Amino acid sequence: MAKLGSRLVQSAREAHAIARGDAAPARVFAAEEIDVAAIRKRLNLSQDRFAKRFGLSPATVRDWEQKRRRPDRIATNLLRVIDHAPETVERALAAEQGT
Repeated sequence: MAKLGSRLVQSAREAHAIARGDAAPARVFAAEEIDVAAIRKRLNLSQDRFAKRFGLSPATVRDWEQKRRRPDRIATNLLRVIDHAPETVERALAAEQGT
């Protein structure tokens, strides 16, 4: 456990140096940005109709568009498919519902 403890202390020191600006992080992960409002507007749908059509919560769509929340990785991928092939998503959801 002493070896693990030493590594944790060293990691904490590195994190503190990065936070102070004294060191650069080894890697930087950029969060994926997706413009939900632009996708919805290209489809000429209201927030409620967009949410209903693609099985989403209207509140979630509003939160995404108002930047109160960000779509997770799975939602981001779904939104990309909706943007490029909305009819495919609609067919898949219709088949799921048996319509």
